[in-house]
Amino acid sequence: MIIENQEQVTEAVLSELRRADDPRFVEIMSAAVRHLHAFVREVRLTEPEFQKACAVIARLGQKTSETHNEVVLACGSLGVSNLVCLLNNVGAGQTETTANMLGPFWRMDAPPSENGASIVRSPTPGTPLFVDARVKDTRGRAVPGAEVDVWHSSTEGFYENQDPGQADMNLRGKFTADAEGRVHFRTIKPAGYPIPVDGPVGDLVRAQYRHNMRPAHLHFMITKPGYKTHISQVYVNDDPNLETDVQFGVTRALIGDYVRHVDEPAPAPDVEGDWYSLDFTFTIQPGEARLPRPPITGKAEGARPDLEILERG
Repeated sequence: MIIENQEQVTEAVLSELRRADDPRFVEIMSAAVRHLHAFVREVRLTEPEFQKACAVIARLGQKTSETHNEVVLACGSLGVSNLVCLLNNVGAGQTETTANMLGPFWRMDAPPSENGASIVRSPTPGTPLFVDARVKDTRGRAVPGAEVDVWHSSTEGFYENQDPGQADMNLRGKFTADAEGRVHFRTIKPAGYPIPVDGPVGDLVRAQYRHNMRPAHLHFMITKPGYKTHISQVYVNDDPNLETDVQFGVTRALIGDYVRHVDEPAPAPDVEGDWYSLDFTFTIQPGEARLPRPPITGKAEGARPDLEILERG
């Protein structure tokens, strides 16, 4: 089509898209083009603004490596990650669910661990935490044999892949639910942490005078044939940033009751002083057990990165 006016640009692109033989590809890309072109028209995007937007998109790719995924970080900071999660789980976002977004720090091949084992694999400061999790189906029945992948950051604010000082796969582990659908393990109580702000996501957050803190949480990924892969995060109930999570991930159903125990015997004889416990039940739904594409694949080397904390304006 020879373009005679600006409306015909959209018509021409949509016409070419219809040549594809994948109906879902045509549906998604046609909607994307319509919305993108409508956005450009609505804000009357200037040429300098368009060039700046292209530069931001390029930087997202340039900042992404085997140990850091700026694209996934950006999706979370715009609320897209959690929106996709809620729309694709029980109730399509209209009812409570224990599903949550994946985040940018999941690695494949966490070490298989026996129930009751610790996932602390190198000296890591923090208060001991004993987790008791149960997996049930939508009818409230236990799901034995479910594989439960667990990971979280250190109290210093680093996932092990970011921190050369931590052992490989520290604070990561994979457990198998017993006959009652239960897994239990030992770790340390997680702390909130700042997301990296040395790339375009940092520019986005600064422009809104937001802080860059995530409330403390544990990550879970639950898989079993016949069930939809269930990705979750369980947030610490006393974290000050539950209302202002930079990644818009906190839902009421995922605020866990991390109970502090003072002057009580711990489940492990080597624990002295205070410790925490968490009991939590996940509800998974029928579907396809498909692992997501890992947002990262390796571990950083060299010096530990500096963590910058932004204040909320």
